[in-house]
Amino acid sequence: MRKYVLIILICLHYQTAYTQVLKGTVCDAKTKTEIPFASVYFNGTFVGTTSDLHGYFELDRSNNPSMPVTISAIGYYSVTIADVSKEVLPRIFLKPKEYALKEAVVKTKSLVRRRKMYLDTFRAEFLGSTHNAGNCNILNEKDISFDYNSNIDTLHAYALKPIVVENSALGYTITYYLDKFEYYWKKETVYFYGNIKFSELKTPPEMQQVQLENRRLAYLGSKMHFFRTLLTDDLKAQKFTLLTPVSEQLHVKDIVVTDSANHTYLHYPSRFNIWYKSKPTSFYFLKDYVYFDNTGYFDPSGINWFGDMGDKRIADWLPYEYTIDK
Repeated sequence: MRKYVLIILICLHYQTAYTQVLKGTVCDAKTKTEIPFASVYFNGTFVGTTSDLHGYFELDRSNNPSMPVTISAIGYYSVTIADVSKEVLPRIFLKPKEYALKEAVVKTKSLVRRRKMYLDTFRAEFLGSTHNAGNCNILNEKDISFDYNSNIDTLHAYALKPIVVENSALGYTITYYLDKFEYYWKKETVYFYGNIKFSELKTPPEMQQVQLENRRLAYLGSKMHFFRTLLTDDLKAQKFTLLTPVSEQLHVKDIVVTDSANHTYLHYPSRFNIWYKSKPTSFYFLKDYVYFDNTGYFDPSGINWFGDMGDKRIADWLPYEYTIDK
């Protein structure tokens, strides 16, 4: 059965005015107390900071003028702030992940075998099944819990702490704040969302050239590659072909619209197919207009991906700072 994935990292749209340094305080939504050591960052990038003992933070956004800010903390659901046009943000409240503590703890040895099966499924659906996925290692699998009592045909995974992945194929350490994971056994479909931070993985010099080539191969034909190519209107040279369900060719002007603030959106009245060389991808729109920008960022809540691009999971994702050598 053909798999598909809807991966939601953030749900956003942007404002036209920006400040250089953002300031704010992170708090517990239930107790109203400040949260120390919360992560404040631009989702999918290397850039971020940490709140102090009083939950206060300052974040320089001079190099990320069009990106919203995500706030995450251990034991809480992440929050993304779309309106960052003011220098000082209002108090930011994070909701505790109380349900995870109740449902997802292995208490008996009889569950060990089932946990192994669940972890194998989680790895395959979260990391993917590509060559790069085979070179990923989740460093804190013990922090991932599952719902062992559910009678429905769905695997639920929870993590109070961020999931840390060492991707030796691409040379990154990934910190992923998981907010939801559901895998449907019969349909073989997965739905998960959260927020991701990247850092460079220290590797021997002899491995670095291999990692650079692996990054290049991961980029080619990726969602990031596709959206960047739309803005340069260079589909043919970049080996992309767009076809309607009845195989009529589409062009950039048919699917990209720009608003008065020069923000770009993907828009088309129905689904269409993307071919990168011989690899097909199709998707359904979940929103009428899907924002994207020149970094390759797009609003993932607006698209349900199928095929090659949909099968590429965490192991093949690149930070938005990535640039390919010409």
